[in-house]
Amino acid sequence: MIAGELQKAGIKLDAEAGARLERFTQLLSEWNATHNLTGAKSLHEIEENLFDSLYPVSFVDPPESLLDVGTGAGFPGLVLAAVWPETETVLCEPLQKRSAFLRLAALEMGLDRVEVVRKRVEDLDHAPFGLISSRAVSDTALLLRLTEHLRDEQTRYLLYKGSRVDEELNRVEGFEAQIRERPPRRYLILSRG
Repeated sequence: MIAGELQKAGIKLDAEAGARLERFTQLLSEWNATHNLTGAKSLHEIEENLFDSLYPVSFVDPPESLLDVGTGAGFPGLVLAAVWPETETVLCEPLQKRSAFLRLAALEMGLDRVEVVRKRVEDLDHAPFGLISSRAVSDTALLLRLTEHLRDEQTRYLLYKGSRVDEELNRVEGFEAQIRERPPRRYLILSRG
C-alpha cells in the first residue's frame, strides 16, 4: 500500500531508505505488542503513520539539522531520518520506554546521525536547527515559545496538524505560514520569510 501512495505523491525512496523503513516497521510491531508505544497496532495503521510522516518529503527539502519534538514511537522524526540519513537529527522524547525504543531503532536502521535526547524540549541545549518538526504535540504558539532557544532566523517549522490549525495561527506572530493538506492532516510550514 505505502509504495503506491508514495509514488502518487511523487516521493521516490531509494532501496536503502526502503530497507530502513521496513526494519522500523518490524521493530515497532514487535515492541508495540509489549510496550504499547503507539495506537497504531496493525500493519495497515503503521503504514498509514509512515505515509503521514513521509508526505512532507514531497514539498520540504532535507535540512542540515532536524529537531523532532515529542517523537513518541518515531513519527515523524525517525521516519524522516530514514529518508534523510545525512541530516543531523535530534529526537526529543521525555518518556523512558519510547526513548529506549528510538535508540534501538536508530541503531538497527543504521542511522548514525540520529541522537535521542530523553528530556523536555525546553530543557534541551543545542545550536539552532534548520527544521523543527512536531506531530500533534502542542498548540503552535506554545511550541514556538518552548523552542525559541533552538531556532534562528533561518529555522523553519514543519508541524503536523489537524482541523484547528487556522485557529492556532491566529495566535502566531512573526512567521509566514503555508498549509498543505492531505485530509484529515494539515501540514503547517512556518518560516521567518
